[in-house]
Amino acid sequence: MTAVPEFPFVAVVGQPALKTALLLSVIDPRLGGVLISGPKGSAKSTLARALAAILPCDAEGRRPSLVPLPLGASEERLTGSLDLQRVLADSEARFQEGLLARAHGGLLYVDEVNLLPDALVDLLLDVAASGVNRVERDGLSHAHPARFSLIGTMNPDEGELRPQLLDRFGLCVEQAAIPGVAERVAILRQREAFDRDPCAFVDAHEAEQATLARGLAEARERLAEIVADDRVYERIAERSQAAGVEGLRADVTWHRAARAHAAWRGATRVERQDLDAVEPWVLAHRRTVVPETPDRGDPPASGDGGGSSRQGSGREPQGGAPQAPASGSAKEPEPQGQWGAMPPVAQSSVATSMPSLPDGTVAPTTPKPSPSSSASHRPGRQAGRRRDRRKAESAAPAPRPDWFATLVEHRGRRPWRRLCYRRPRSGQPMLHLVLLDTSASTLGRRLLGRAKGAVDALARRAYAAREQIAVLGFGNDGIETLQPRRRAPKNLFERLDAVSGGGGTPLREAVCHAAQLVRRWRRQDAGLHVRTYLITDGRTRQPLSGLPPLGDCVVVDTESVAVKRGHGRDIARALGADYRPLAGLEAGAWA
Repeated sequence: MTAVPEFPFVAVVGQPALKTALLLSVIDPRLGGVLISGPKGSAKSTLARALAAILPCDAEGRRPSLVPLPLGASEERLTGSLDLQRVLADSEARFQEGLLARAHGGLLYVDEVNLLPDALVDLLLDVAASGVNRVERDGLSHAHPARFSLIGTMNPDEGELRPQLLDRFGLCVEQAAIPGVAERVAILRQREAFDRDPCAFVDAHEAEQATLARGLAEARERLAEIVADDRVYERIAERSQAAGVEGLRADVTWHRAARAHAAWRGATRVERQDLDAVEPWVLAHRRTVVPETPDRGDPPASGDGGGSSRQGSGREPQGGAPQAPASGSAKEPEPQGQWGAMPPVAQSSVATSMPSLPDGTVAPTTPKPSPSSSASHRPGRQAGRRRDRRKAESAAPAPRPDWFATLVEHRGRRPWRRLCYRRPRSGQPMLHLVLLDTSASTLGRRLLGRAKGAVDALARRAYAAREQIAVLGFGNDGIETLQPRRRAPKNLFERLDAVSGGGGTPLREAVCHAAQLVRRWRRQDAGLHVRTYLITDGRTRQPLSGLPPLGDCVVVDTESVAVKRGHGRDIARALGADYRPLAGLEAGAWA
């Protein structure tokens, strides 16, 4: 079966910033690669894979390769291991190279790099820092050079990247979410032509691809001749300091990227336009100080990156984080109707604490079913759900064989009587998924602020336990990612305080979206334990029947009125979840 060729790099419509950033990483591999952050279906993977066909050849005429790293790859597949086939055939222990050896001198490509298991991230960090892959495993001691450019793609809605690995990417390009109508039409036509006859489509762009490859090779040769005056260094240092970047890696990368951009333009020295063109890509993932947003009437900043005749590199606009309205002494708004049209209103977090329990979890208590409960919520069905939940969560990845221990045990004799297996790692990764009700009904009695305080307390406890957390807000008639999945930070006060409340309560949509996330995360990490916290006052007109199960789930009821409607308990029953009131949580113990 003939393999389908990759879509040509020059045939990708639009994405000038991403194309230029990828080309710069080829001109100067010392940049460390490119992180491509953007929504699904925005040509991230297409451009990354297409880069392999235009890589300049080395001194021996060989083209460097682009090596993909699958998310499910084992540590042995990445670093290399014992060559089992040679052992079985010749009884000789020999090293079998892994993906890092194949990527030496080329590109290592990771799709959805933010979902890469921590074990592989640790290995990548070690090799990226030293440029050498050292393997001490299965009775082998081996080392080989492993210098490569790392190309990664990620959807920020699916979780953030570990800061240590994030900083290893020299450039980060944040893609726009929605192209224009004309660009959509052009993309559809290009894709249709490629699907109709891939080989003919590639052949039609072969000359343009070859021209681009020659331009890259010439720019790489010119790179050593590019000079920069003292003002370039001063400007880089001033802007880096103003952006609040940590360390000096940003300064070094900025200087290298500007030189590569000058070489790509065919210039001999670094100019202002080179600094401006690469600035957003260098600082996008390192900036800690949000730049000031210009007034609405001001014209956009100039600087299109030099306008190379080969490839445009327009400077991407920088978007600042949304600013929360200033809180004053104004009277709190009264709760409105279910789908009230009240605009979003800010409400600061209220500090609280969560009880510290032996297992580090929220103490659950199952609500007693009321006499009016439907047959679908009978205790028998609840118990069945819990048995199924425990069974699913107890499933663990199959143990891996320990080939070296097996050889030692049998001392070279065959056939083997049994296989030895590696000892499984202790502990189970934990992820806290919070669904926070931010609708208008939570604004009265500072319920939203109190709920934010509870979420922050949970984040602080998860941080101490080195666990992960993700926070979704549902209100304002929509669902918003407040905290992507990542290792829990020390606190979430600042991020939560910027969240406004208002609008209706799309509880059903939030639960369905959370169920999809849980299923996807468990497929990616079979040993992951996800605990979901649904924090709501229960004021929704949406039906509760047929809600998808969330597994290990706790419903935190924020309703605070003299005569309660009891919707929180109904939601807990519908989800087969445990129920707790917010008041008991704030008191440090459950009522």
